[in-house]
Amino acid sequence: MLALAGIGCGVVASFAAGRALSSFVFGIGTADPPTLAAVAALLLVVAATASYLPSRRALKVDPVVALRAE
Repeated sequence: MLALAGIGCGVVASFAAGRALSSFVFGIGTADPPTLAAVAALLLVVAATASYLPSRRALKVDPVVALRAE
């Protein structure tokens, strides 16, 4: 959910910053929907992977061992 909120805020910010950066971007428009969708999808995949890998590793730990105080 946090990743989706961040992507939403980023898309809005990219439209706002598009005019300021238009002189640096060649070959695409400042509000190019396919580019924004591709970047948003890439960031969503990265966020999902970053969340999934540690949780999969944590599921392998026995809860009794994790809760035992030493």
